[in-house]
Amino acid sequence: MTKEFNSLFKLGITGGIGSGKTSVCRVFSVLGIPVFSADPAASEIMENDPEIRNKLNLIAGKDLYSDGKLNRTDLANIIFNDHSILSKVNLLVHPVVFSEFRKWSMLQQSPYVIMEAAILFESGASKLVNKIATVAAPLQERIERVMQRNNLTLEQVNDRIRNQMSDEERIMKADYVIRNSENDMIIPQILEIHNELLNLTKTFANG
Repeated sequence: MTKEFNSLFKLGITGGIGSGKTSVCRVFSVLGIPVFSADPAASEIMENDPEIRNKLNLIAGKDLYSDGKLNRTDLANIIFNDHSILSKVNLLVHPVVFSEFRKWSMLQQSPYVIMEAAILFESGASKLVNKIATVAAPLQERIERVMQRNNLTLEQVNDRIRNQMSDEERIMKADYVIRNSENDMIIPQILEIHNELLNLTKTFANG
């Protein structure tokens, strides 16, 4: 028997590109908390859903699947240079991702679940969760991480950062902040949040 979605306690984890969300979520996973990562889910939907594929081509005005697979470089070049196209793609994909999150959540057996999304606030996913943790790191560190990890130019990284909410805005909207600079230790911060959530979920489940 699956749980009701509204009876599950859900933590949203967000942060700008290169902030270290994946590392933070890996620690929560080790603690036994299931993590739903929105970006890979969106990628899978865009790759495999025929209806989404057709609509993406219409939005882009070209065939993004000429080699049988989504040309992510083409898509990135289009959406990061035209905010209106980025908005249309988000409006197309996000509702499907949210639906997948709901179905996935109800199959989990844990005190709480996590949705990890770079644009948790911008996409409206923040409305699906009970608490939000923002992962924050110095801008220069983020830029260096992404350039090394994704083999992108400085200009390409800055394009992506400009299309995301600032750390300051995310921090103002969040319930928790996890500092992830080279000088910060993330595990004690995560354990503190985890223990608080374990107490909160007891109240949530009974209330």
